[in-house]
Amino acid sequence: MQRPRIGLALSSGIGRGWAHIGVLQALERSGIEVDVVAGTSIGALVGGAYLAGHLDTLESWARSLNRMRIMRYLDLSMKQGGLISGRRLARLLNDNLGELTIEGLRKPFAVVATELVTGHEIWLRDGPLVPALQASYALPGVFPPVELAHHRLVDGALVNPVPVSVCRAMGARLVIAVNLNADMLGRQPPATARGPKNGGGLIDQLFGRDGDGEEPGLVNVMATSLNILQDRLGRSRLAGDPPDVTIAPRVGHIGLLEFDRAGDLIEEGQAAVERARHMLDDAVDILAD
Repeated sequence: MQRPRIGLALSSGIGRGWAHIGVLQALERSGIEVDVVAGTSIGALVGGAYLAGHLDTLESWARSLNRMRIMRYLDLSMKQGGLISGRRLARLLNDNLGELTIEGLRKPFAVVATELVTGHEIWLRDGPLVPALQASYALPGVFPPVELAHHRLVDGALVNPVPVSVCRAMGARLVIAVNLNADMLGRQPPATARGPKNGGGLIDQLFGRDGDGEEPGLVNVMATSLNILQDRLGRSRLAGDPPDVTIAPRVGHIGLLEFDRAGDLIEEGQAAVERARHMLDDAVDILAD
């Protein structure tokens, strides 16, 4: 029998998205080869790096992040529809992925974004890779919208946080969903992204005070609100179009903006694949042609 065409749907999740790196590594070690990939927000970023052959580079960079380095990427700007211009992150992406197109990647890839004017779900399947990734993670109010393909685009998590439907439309018979929002309610701490010790001023106002997290900053509130939205929307969409296998990393104890926890997140992504291994094997056997 021939194995089924496998699609991988990588969810949104803000800083918890580094768990996708561990998932991809564990799937490869398990011999499970995906044929198409769809990603939303941080899932698009990790999926794009993977298909471009730069997953190791992304992992090394993510593991190098600490609070001081994170702050260096926060180029504050209030002029373009977002608190952060994103130019420093864009330079980093262009240095590694700048010459690539979506259709030029080694496997079919779709990036999910939201059209700001209409609220429509937009699938980006060709054209320059980096602007598409920027559009998919453009958290409203934090990053400015991205003008691309005659659309003004923002974070895809607003419309399709776990893009199972996209994988099916791309011809996948077996869809594996990686859902980073599965254990959101009841366990997660306040979203945190604290600045340097003894910081203050604008950094405290945006990200909260360094300490017990009792005074969340503006960005924390926005990120947590988006997480609530994507959790509720994700449940609804997955009920109507469920994946064949769900991989659910247990990341609720890690703050949404703790980008400096890559090591813990990657390890948990790997562990989540091991927990789902028997379901993956069974699904491949059952859906084989």
